[in-house]
Amino acid sequence: MAGITGIGSGIDIDSIVSSMVAAERAPKETQLNNLQKKTTTQITAIGALKSAISDFQTALGGLNKPDVFQARSATSSKSDLVSVSANTTAGAGRYQVEVKELATSSKIALGAVPNSADEPARFGNGALEIKLGEESFSVTVDASNNTLAGLRDAINQAGAETGVSATIVTDDKGARLVLSSNQTGADKDITVEATPAGTAGSGQQSLDAMAFNGVENSDDPAGARILAHAQSAVITVDGLTVTSETNKVEGAIEGVTLDLKDKTAENEPLTINVAEDKAGVKKKIQSFVDAYNKLIGVINTQTKVTSVGDDKTPVTGALVGDASARTLLSTTRNELVSGQGDGALRTLTDIGITTQKDGTLKIDDAKLEKAMANNFVELPGLFAGEKGIASRLDEQLKPYTQTGGILEQRNKAMTETISGIDKQKEDLTRRITSLQERLYKQFNAMDLLVGQLSNTSNSLLASLENLPWAASNSKK
Repeated sequence: MAGITGIGSGIDIDSIVSSMVAAERAPKETQLNNLQKKTTTQITAIGALKSAISDFQTALGGLNKPDVFQARSATSSKSDLVSVSANTTAGAGRYQVEVKELATSSKIALGAVPNSADEPARFGNGALEIKLGEESFSVTVDASNNTLAGLRDAINQAGAETGVSATIVTDDKGARLVLSSNQTGADKDITVEATPAGTAGSGQQSLDAMAFNGVENSDDPAGARILAHAQSAVITVDGLTVTSETNKVEGAIEGVTLDLKDKTAENEPLTINVAEDKAGVKKKIQSFVDAYNKLIGVINTQTKVTSVGDDKTPVTGALVGDASARTLLSTTRNELVSGQGDGALRTLTDIGITTQKDGTLKIDDAKLEKAMANNFVELPGLFAGEKGIASRLDEQLKPYTQTGGILEQRNKAMTETISGIDKQKEDLTRRITSLQERLYKQFNAMDLLVGQLSNTSNSLLASLENLPWAASNSKK
């Protein structure tokens, strides 16, 4: 309708209707936009609060474990030779370790045979039994696999579980099957027993050529060779000899695992130190303080009113006056100052953690170090267990973050508010469209009537002007 009205009356109907529609829409639209902006800001604030609470709960979980305080740190004076780790059963101490031998695996090269792409070596039928210590597996040799490549593939398939693999290496004497084991330890050398099935056929070699009993024949350069002997690791701990099948030595020192990488120089042992993991505990305490300070920072930001000038409206946080935030802040602070037990460490202040003016926590490193040095055994009671600070705080926080909890319900209610706003906007759009159509109809009807009255008026004036007396009067 816009652009074709106002013909009869000359009135700018478009402008009038637009102004009336805007005047009708503006108050309600502003109200809905303000409510939507406020609710969206609150949803974001609740999300930030929930995230900060979850991070704090994670930090609390790290302290609410007695074994955290039983952890041990282990260091090696020469970690390039021996690396070390320790579990909670390890006793604190200092140990001198010397690595005499590293554990190695077996590797052998079987007898060399003529072999080429044009004339590959072929063997008679039968079976090969590959032994690795007390373990063994067999490979059946027939027309389908009686070449070096066929034997290699068959050994790799059959020896996968035992840890034996095969490759082909060609040296000056011919092509050889090289067998390797991934199992270390003495008495785990590879041997091969051949059992031919009758006489080899024309152009075939006897399967005996692939046999090896573990003893080299120095007079036969093309014979089988030992490339590496399998042996166990040998170390001394404070002068006591320890033998291990692998280079990961467990049990030599209770609760300690030694990972051997290389031999030590003769009579130059390295030092292994095992101690309480106080650095790890301190790190978790720092994480606890950092996570709490993050939570307090979020609450302070979202509940703060900031003045921006005498004549300007102050900036308010999204959760100003929010009961949930106030209650959360109050309960967490109460738990922080609540005493526990009757030992030397009853509250956080006893280990140097105090509350600052803005509500955040601060660690006095010197006091914490002293408390850990003198009363380390009492730290688990302060933080962990049913009555520990971590457990008590977590119980206060659970109602806020659990499924169906306070914050989830708040978020659900605000999401429903956003959905309601969207529906109200749709209703407003329909109502404004209806109003606009009605106004155009009314103004167009008025415009038509005014046009008709104007035409009637012009017609009457023309008729009156044509009357005799009107015409004579006009000549005077």
